[in-house]
Amino acid sequence: MLPSRLWLTGSQTNTAGQTVPLLTSDADVKVDLGSINPEVPTGNSHNSNNTNAVNNKVGNGEPKKPPPQASARKEKSVLQAKLTRLAIQIGYGGTAIAVATVLILIIKFCVKEFAINKNEWTSDKTANYIEHFVKHFIIGVTVLVVAVPEGLPLAVTLSLAYSVRKMMDDNNLVRHLDACETMGNATAICSDKTGTLTTNRMTVVQSYIGGVHYKQVPNFETLAANFRELIVWGIAINSGYTSRIQLSDDGGLPAQLGNKTECALLGFVLDMKQSYESVRQEVTEEHLTKVYTFNSVRKSMSTVIPTNKGYRLFTKGASEIVLKKCTHILDCKGQVLPFSPEDQDKIVKTVIEPMASDGLRTICLAYKDFVKGESEGVNDVTFSEEPDWEEEGDIVKGLTCLLVVGIEDPVRPEVPNAIKKCQRAGICVRMVTGDNVNTARSIATKCGILDPNEDFLVIDGKEFNKRILDEDGEVSQELFDKVWPKLRVLARSSPQDKYVLVKGIIDSKMSTAREVVAVTGDGTNDGPALKKADVGFAMGISGTDVAKEASDIILTDDNFTSIVKAVMWGRNVYDSIAKFLQFQLTVNVVAVLVAFLGACIIDDSPLRAIQMLWVNLIMDTLASLALATELPSEELLERKPYGRTKALISRTMTKNIIGHAIYQLTVIFCLLFLGPQFFDIDSGIGGDIHSPPTQHFTIIFNTFVMMTLCNEVNARKIHGQRNILEGLQRNPVFIVIWIGTFIAQIVLVQVGGSVFYTKGLTLEQWFWCIFLGIGDLIWGQLVTTVPTSAIPKNVCRRLRGRHEEDEEVDHDIMMEEEDVGGRRGQILWVRGLTRLQQQIRVVNAFQMDLDTSHLDSYDKRSRPSLISLQSLQAKSGVSKKPMLASSPEVEESRSSP
Repeated sequence: MLPSRLWLTGSQTNTAGQTVPLLTSDADVKVDLGSINPEVPTGNSHNSNNTNAVNNKVGNGEPKKPPPQASARKEKSVLQAKLTRLAIQIGYGGTAIAVATVLILIIKFCVKEFAINKNEWTSDKTANYIEHFVKHFIIGVTVLVVAVPEGLPLAVTLSLAYSVRKMMDDNNLVRHLDACETMGNATAICSDKTGTLTTNRMTVVQSYIGGVHYKQVPNFETLAANFRELIVWGIAINSGYTSRIQLSDDGGLPAQLGNKTECALLGFVLDMKQSYESVRQEVTEEHLTKVYTFNSVRKSMSTVIPTNKGYRLFTKGASEIVLKKCTHILDCKGQVLPFSPEDQDKIVKTVIEPMASDGLRTICLAYKDFVKGESEGVNDVTFSEEPDWEEEGDIVKGLTCLLVVGIEDPVRPEVPNAIKKCQRAGICVRMVTGDNVNTARSIATKCGILDPNEDFLVIDGKEFNKRILDEDGEVSQELFDKVWPKLRVLARSSPQDKYVLVKGIIDSKMSTAREVVAVTGDGTNDGPALKKADVGFAMGISGTDVAKEASDIILTDDNFTSIVKAVMWGRNVYDSIAKFLQFQLTVNVVAVLVAFLGACIIDDSPLRAIQMLWVNLIMDTLASLALATELPSEELLERKPYGRTKALISRTMTKNIIGHAIYQLTVIFCLLFLGPQFFDIDSGIGGDIHSPPTQHFTIIFNTFVMMTLCNEVNARKIHGQRNILEGLQRNPVFIVIWIGTFIAQIVLVQVGGSVFYTKGLTLEQWFWCIFLGIGDLIWGQLVTTVPTSAIPKNVCRRLRGRHEEDEEVDHDIMMEEEDVGGRRGQILWVRGLTRLQQQIRVVNAFQMDLDTSHLDSYDKRSRPSLISLQSLQAKSGVSKKPMLASSPEVEESRSSP
């Protein structure tokens, strides 16, 4: 019996005192790669005896460079870049019209007063003239205030804040607010497999032992004596000691604690009615001689224990990798037989490939004896001096194969439908996993990532590197662009491969819209890929602290369906801001043109300064509240993503803005010139500077507000939908604000008096104002009928900016480029008026009173949201200043005894 042969030769102190999962694939919990820092231990429970000195090479044999450190700050988000350019353009236009309005009013007044009427500027008229000039200046300032989108930062802030709060209910913990709207533009998702697409509850369902392929759990008593002892001891000892199976008190499924792959093997031992705990009690962690921990490069884990005649090495890992290190195999009687390469190929074809085709992860277990003195078995290795355990390549070879198991990780039942939604929404889903190609292909087919009728590409990390590396061993974007469009599954991949994949897709310029990439990760070495991605998703359950800190959004349930919900909310944020812009720009165009044309025609603005400010309040504060609180619907997933370079103001939105502006301008100027005769009232044109309010100008103002309120309902749809009332009942905030604004307008008109320059209207006049306002709803149906193709593309082209790459340029760099042309002061002034700095830093609205030294490890492009910080507080049990994973307090506590 093996226990009688075991001889424990003293204890060795374990300095780490930690235990984490050992065996896994890339889709499972990951540890630090030797390629990043070969000297840094992986944090395994066997750290006192481990090594990470692995052969760090890519598939073609060339040295692989470690992942470059992601920059501390990402490029501006897609929406930020578009809003910045749009605000600058609106600011320039508004400033030009405001200055032109003031100049026209002053010039016409001077020509009329001094050239036509032949009046002279005398001291007794100075006060009157200055009063006129001040009035003209106030009109110009009012035009500028109305033209500049001051409500844009508020709309963005409200929309993001509302979405972040609601996304918590959909298992999305948002750490960086701009990730919300960026996710709405995502065109590609690179997803892990285990736990994200699958249930992450692994079970051994097939095994190959002694030349027999079992489709169910074998009878332990029928196995040869050698098998019985070696299997139980090899699994129990060569695993993380924190990986264990905990039986359920209510008779349900046992809980798998720790690494899921190891739990599957431990469950295999329990299913054979054996105990792994008794083995671990006999061989504690302190008695282990050497441990070669699992990582994504070696794809295996080995443990050396002392025996009465020397040492025994247990190895388990990826089947095709471990089999290549085997020179012997046990037959059904437990006898050791030679294991030639031909025999290995036969097992691969007859056992491993069929298992992988069924979607099973295949794990091979092997062992090797080191005997001091004379050898007893044909596969024993003799030694006279203590073997050099640091030479892993010499130690872990010449193994004897014990068995191969097939581990099943079922696909989440809701994942196929979620992936179909993504594909209909124009998002390409790619699976990046550590499993072999056949297993990955089977799982991807079950998930719906692979379509049998589609020309797809499924390759492993070795082939991937061969295809994208040039002669110098560097990644060639030209070669990469030949691979990624058809790539759907990347198997046997390392974190370096994931980083290269994400970076290459983002940098590719094959498509005019440019790709916006989201990526999922749970391991320490996923950090560079998570930071490089436009949106990084970390796993809230299985993810490491490093992965969570590098991410933008944390999936609290590790489920792919939560990513689909994030896409919906992201598109909802983007659409909410677009709705607000469509509404606001219509009001801007009308109000500015009314003031400008009024100055040119009647030497005055039909809308007074205080009235225009009230309109500005409606379209800024109240409209942003109303339009930013729309709930997302499945309809958002029925269109393609916008992409990086598509103009924020689409052709459909341009058509709506121009169409409604034409109607409103026509109504206002008809009332201006024909209103007195139609309503049989006195005209307000040509009144003195101190003349009292008139019903004429009050009707114009009231009708403009009614049309604006009705156009706010039209603005809820930006993609040409006819049913503008659809979904309105799901937005009570919009209804309350709309009704409240209407009531406030009634009060303002009837009792506003000289303060708002209004005069009470009769019931008939109110009827006509409301009728003309409702006419904007009917006119909107006519505008929708006009084909969008009637709007020239060059109308929106300018909104794209000078170059599509501009949106990736940092804000400060862009300011420096503008300064070269001598316009930095103008841009800063315009941005000061628009307050877009608030929009770029909306996350400040959610910051807490944290010492900035505690945020050093966070991405400097933004700060954690309030919700994220509250979650950290709840988790760490502190009230105000949570200690983040890399904060000085944590480092100090870790270093202390």
